[in-house]
Amino acid sequence: MSMNTLIAIIYKHKEDGAEKALQKLRSLESEYLVDLEDAVIAHRREDGKIKLTQSVNLTSAGAWNGAFWGMLIGFLFTGPLGWLIVGGVGAGFGALAGYSTDYGIDDDFIKDLSKELEPCCSALFILTRKMTVDKVLDELEGTGGTIIKTSLSKDVEEKLQQALQSEKAA
Repeated sequence: MSMNTLIAIIYKHKEDGAEKALQKLRSLESEYLVDLEDAVIAHRREDGKIKLTQSVNLTSAGAWNGAFWGMLIGFLFTGPLGWLIVGGVGAGFGALAGYSTDYGIDDDFIKDLSKELEPCCSALFILTRKMTVDKVLDELEGTGGTIIKTSLSKDVEEKLQQALQSEKAA
């Protein structure tokens, strides 16, 4: 598949089910069998709020980007000493911009789908640029999740659900 694909899977009775599934997908990513644009894990905290763990740290990415451009502009316009000052300011603004940016899957969409999530459960939301479907099915086989939303075709969705619910062969 070569278009963006959304897959949302809930792992009931497995608090770490989403983390384990994401680790498996990361191993496929290192083999270039899946290209993850975004991945988010949702848990319900004890206070009832949904906690989202983003796979992309936008704050640090923004800080590095802001520092680079700040130092470059500072060096060009203020000389050797100014690039340090302007670079630090750029890093601060870059971190702030990264923190306030919503990248990939919309957080409100994730929270809306996670309303029924219980404290003992986790949910995995992935957005892929492309993936080798048979390899993803093999890797996620037996992880025990249930699809709650997807943009996959009906037949691929059914195959994925069967793989998630099946027992992995030893």
